[in-house]
Amino acid sequence: MTPPKLKVGCAGLGRMGKRHAMNFLDRVTYADLVAVSSPDDIELEWARQNLGPFGVSVYKSYDDMLKHEGLQAVVIASATTVHADQAIKAMDADKHVMCEKPLSTSVEVSQKVVDAASRKKHLKVMCGFSRRFDESYQDAWLKVSSGKIGNPSIFRSQTCDVLDPSGFFVAYAEFSGGIFVDCSIHDIDLALWFLGQDSVVKSVVASGITAVEPGLLKHNDRDNAVGVVEFYGGKIAYLFCSRMMAAGQDDSTEIIGTEGKLTVNAQPMSNLVNIYEAGGIRREIPQNYYERFKEAFVREANEFTTACLQNLELPMKLEGAVQAVKIGCALQESMVSGRKIYFDEIGSRLEKAQL
Repeated sequence: MTPPKLKVGCAGLGRMGKRHAMNFLDRVTYADLVAVSSPDDIELEWARQNLGPFGVSVYKSYDDMLKHEGLQAVVIASATTVHADQAIKAMDADKHVMCEKPLSTSVEVSQKVVDAASRKKHLKVMCGFSRRFDESYQDAWLKVSSGKIGNPSIFRSQTCDVLDPSGFFVAYAEFSGGIFVDCSIHDIDLALWFLGQDSVVKSVVASGITAVEPGLLKHNDRDNAVGVVEFYGGKIAYLFCSRMMAAGQDDSTEIIGTEGKLTVNAQPMSNLVNIYEAGGIRREIPQNYYERFKEAFVREANEFTTACLQNLELPMKLEGAVQAVKIGCALQESMVSGRKIYFDEIGSRLEKAQL
């Protein structure tokens, strides 16, 4: 007897939406991609050509896709500005939700998604922090949680995107919430994962520059930035984000504990091939974020599908997505204003005079 499959729809068919759609079409064993939606005519034509032959229905209206007969779950990969609205609409229509990060560029709006999910406890609602599904990060987390490096106290992580001279990041900045909310959100989520999901932020401070994309300034954004997040209980995270790496995608993490440390992807590489040539030896590295984490996205989709079908607990709490946005927004504000931002021991904002 063939086990039932989860009938999935995908909202948004930009770079990430196309990848999610193809994963659910080809690489998620117990899912059927049955519908997609996009308001963009070019994306719709791509869907008709690449998904239509496999029986996938194509909708211009997200609301119409939600009415697709038998639809059980929605993957949201639309523009960040509509993530929360689409997630809540899906829950109102009684659909499971896997939403690309972040839930919103606003803490308050992100919380609305969590509140909506709390009213629909039979539904599985997950924010897609893909690095938690990467084999190397999962191995590192198991080692940390087993006490291999003692008490994790210092966390250093970076997301450094390959330089894109097309102007994509300038256009994207209008909707992304800024480099910390978009680019560093994965590192913030990892900090909460490794240092403790219940960690309470004590202060944040950040600084940034525009080295190659001055157009970002009109959106109060930067192309390179560093941030420091201090948590109550004596833990600290250092974050670096960049949009101008020349060689390719350079994402790495270091977790320092009281009895040792772990690093993940400290020397990025596409594979184990070394190229010996005049002048030296080199390795190729992934050229974009998806190339580095493509298998993590597949594992994420499979685990979400299994949780929906078998009513299993999701691998992460939705509330953590609000924590990450809260820290990301504070870092972005600190970078733009030049001020350090403080929080009390229950996570509420404090106003302190600064000299």
